[in-house]
Amino acid sequence: MEFGLWSILPPIIAILLAIRTKQVFISLFVGILMGELLINDFKVFTALIASLDGIVAVFKEGWITKTVMFSFLVGGIITLIQASGGVEGFVKYLTVKTTTIKSRKGAMFLAYILGIVIFIESSITILTSGTVARPLTDKFKVSREKLAYICDSTSAPVCTLIPLNAWGATLIGLITVQVSNGVISGNPTNILIKSIPYQFYSIVAVLAVFYYISTGKDWGPMKKAEQRVLKTGRIMREGANPVVSMEATEVSKKEGVKADKWNMLLPLLVLIAMMPIGLYITGSGNIFNGSGSTSVFWAVLTSLTFTSIYYKIKKVMTFKDFMDYVYKGIGAMVPVVTILIFSFAIGNVITNLGTGEYMASLVEGKVSGSIGPSIIFTIGCIMAFSTGTSWGTFAIMMPIAIQMAVAMDANLYASIGAVVSGAIMGDHCSPISDTTILSSMASASDHIDHVKTQAPYALLNSAIALILYLVVGYIG
Repeated sequence: MEFGLWSILPPIIAILLAIRTKQVFISLFVGILMGELLINDFKVFTALIASLDGIVAVFKEGWITKTVMFSFLVGGIITLIQASGGVEGFVKYLTVKTTTIKSRKGAMFLAYILGIVIFIESSITILTSGTVARPLTDKFKVSREKLAYICDSTSAPVCTLIPLNAWGATLIGLITVQVSNGVISGNPTNILIKSIPYQFYSIVAVLAVFYYISTGKDWGPMKKAEQRVLKTGRIMREGANPVVSMEATEVSKKEGVKADKWNMLLPLLVLIAMMPIGLYITGSGNIFNGSGSTSVFWAVLTSLTFTSIYYKIKKVMTFKDFMDYVYKGIGAMVPVVTILIFSFAIGNVITNLGTGEYMASLVEGKVSGSIGPSIIFTIGCIMAFSTGTSWGTFAIMMPIAIQMAVAMDANLYASIGAVVSGAIMGDHCSPISDTTILSSMASASDHIDHVKTQAPYALLNSAIALILYLVVGYIG
């Protein structure tokens, strides 16, 4: 059954309701219910049962279950590195012992640099930059909204610009299908590499963060957030609801433990190092064929195991204390994991409605080559924003974009770059996106405040990217 224009209604309702009410759980559930009402001919009881079953059914997907478990265990790591004095030791090392970080700008640049150099996986990037930089940005009075923006803008954009990760593997796989089908010819890896300079949104997004940190010339809602913290000292809006409870994200150092930066750095280094190892193993020797969800799950388990042994040897805490802090951290993750589960569930409903296919059909075969990349970018933005998934947008739009480029004699590399950029942009500012949710989590920010302050920046960046696609399209 085709739902056409109606298929767009559930995600739009969920997004608008979340922004209006700031109640993300309820908004996502209403979106899920609306989708099931459409699928089940508006039979209310049937749709309600289907909605509840759909939320449970997300665990049928192994990668989703691993992501959920990873998110819970990340809470344990965050709590442990604070209770062990690792965060306090790191802050003292950078601000007192070496005075490496001695300003608001320095604290923000730390998050920015971490986001760029850790390009192995977007979740790891967000977690590391947010967790490491947050105590410093709090110390130097940077708003949580600004930190969330920095984390978000240096995660997925960087992962596609430096595709030595699961993101690159996915994109190469989608291009390979088109090569195998004879639509285009060439080496898929080379084609992806040649398309990187045309990922205009990702490039502009990363450069924009550098500009705002360097100049301090924020505007719109972000400027208000920064002025609030400078004038009142409040790092969050009064009445804000961070997706991770403050009690868990600001754990006090365990009594009697000496602050030591290595209690934080070593667990995080193990976490980061295990990611490429996991991709190599799951890819049978080829990092581009590896499983991102499995690798990140292995990475967090390995990090926790290492941490328990390391803390025991250093007599930082007993195994009982270790487990108590892990459970405390897991408990703090319940709100954000619930949002993730609901976002996955509404994603399944949107897939069943055929929302992505309908939006792609609006342009397929109906535009000229000169405006092809700009149209592809625009549709990708809308699709990813509505569905909350960049990878889903890749899967739907990549074959369409490549076939459109060939049929219209458009710039192939610009068309591929437009797919990637559009998917990143829409996912970047969608309140139902997992990376947006994780950025709110890592920065301990109010989720809707993060979306509201980031969206104007993302829209300006997308306008610049759109102009560049039009220029490239007409140049040929």
